Amino acid sequence: MCALEMARDGLLVPAAAETAQTQAQASAAAKKKTTSLRSWISLDHDGQGTVLDLDKHAIIRRVQIHARDLRLLDPLLSYPSTILGREKVIVLNLEHIKAIITADEVLLRDPLDDNVLPIVEELQRRLPPSSANFNGQGEEEDASGVQKDGEIDDENEFPFEFRALEVALEGICSFLDAQTRQLEAAAYPALDELTSKISSRNLDRVRKLKSAMTRLTNRVQKVRDELEQLLDDDDDMADLYLSRKMVGTSPISDSGAPNWSLASPTITIGSKVSRTSRASAATTVEEENDVEELEMLLEAYFMQIDGTLNKLTTLREYIDDTEDYINIQLDNHRNQLIQLELFLSSGTVCLSMCSLVAAIFGMNIPYTWNDGHEYVFKWVIIVTGMVCASLFLLIMSYAQHKGLVGS
Repeated sequence: MCALEMARDGLLVPAAAETAQTQAQASAAAKKKTTSLRSWISLDHDGQGTVLDLDKHAIIRRVQIHARDLRLLDPLLSYPSTILGREKVIVLNLEHIKAIITADEVLLRDPLDDNVLPIVEELQRRLPPSSANFNGQGEEEDASGVQKDGEIDDENEFPFEFRALEVALEGICSFLDAQTRQLEAAAYPALDELTSKISSRNLDRVRKLKSAMTRLTNRVQKVRDELEQLLDDDDDMADLYLSRKMVGTSPISDSGAPNWSLASPTITIGSKVSRTSRASAATTVEEENDVEELEMLLEAYFMQIDGTLNKLTTLREYIDDTEDYINIQLDNHRNQLIQLELFLSSGTVCLSMCSLVAAIFGMNIPYTWNDGHEYVFKWVIIVTGMVCASLFLLIMSYAQHKGLVGS
C-alpha cells in the first residue's frame, strides 16, 4: 500500500506542477493584456509625458467623454478609422494610433507599443509652442518690440489640438505609405517572376501578396474616407476647434447687461458697450465659421493618403494585367493542346483505314483470286498508304482553311 501511495504521489506531483505552470502563464498573459488596456501616456503643452495606469471609468471622468466614444479606442474591438469632434475632446482612432486630444493635453493609448513610440517622441518634440524655443533671445530688444512679436506669434501659432492632430495624421500617413512601399518592393518582382515562369510556388506567392494588398487598400481607403467626410462638412471641422470653444464670449451681453434707467447719465456709455459686445459676438461667430486653417491641414494629408491609395490602385492594375497575361498564356497552351489532339485524331482516322483493309484481307474466307497473286500485296499496301496520306492532308487543309490550326 505504501508503494502504491508513493507511486501515485510521484505521478500527481508532476501533473500538479504542470497545471501550476500553465495557470501562471495564463495569469501572466492576462496581466499583460490588462496592463496594455490600462496603459496611457499624458502629454501636456510642453511635451512632458506622464505614464498613467487608468481604467475606462477614470478616463471618462478625466476628459468628460462618453463611454461609447471611449469604446472606439478599445484595442479588443474592431472599429474603422475615426476622427470625432466632441464638446471638449477629439477622439482619434487611426489604426494603432488611439488618442484623446483635449485643449491642454493628449492621452495616447499603449505608449510602449513599437508603432506608437515614434508618435510619442514626435509629440514630445512638436507639442511645445515654437515661441518657447526662442526664450532669452530677445533680451536686448525693447519691451514694445518683444510684445509686438509675441502678439504676431500668438496669431500665427497653431492651436494645441491641431499640433497633436497633425502629428497623428502624419504618423498614420507615413506608416501606411511605408507599408505600401514595402508591399510594392515585394510584389513587382514576384509578378515579373510569375510572368516568366508559371508555377505553383509563384502563384501561391502572388496570391498572398494580393491578399495583403487588398487588406492594406481597405485600411487606406477607410482613412481617406474619414478625411474626405471631414472636409465635406464644415460643422464637423468646426467641432475640432477646442481652443476656440474654450474662449468665452464677452461678459456683457444683452441678457446680462445692466438695467439702466432712461434718466441715468450712463445710458450713452451702456449703449456703446452694448454695441461693442454685439460686434465682438459677430466677430466670434465669423471665427467659428472660419475653418480654413484646419481645412488646409486636412487637405494636405488627404492628398498624401490619396497618393498612397493611387499607388495601391496602380499595383492592383498591374496584378490584373499580369493575371490577364497569364490567362492568355494558358489559353494559348490550351489551344496548342487542342491542335495536337486534332493531329492525333486525324492520324488515328487515317490509320484506321489501313486497319480496315488489313481486316478484310485477313478474313479466313475461301475465294479464288487469293491464289497466284502474291505480287498484289505490295500494291495494296502502296495504294492504301497513299489514300490515308491524302485523307490526312485533306483534313489538315480543311482545318487550316477554317482557322482551327495555325498556318
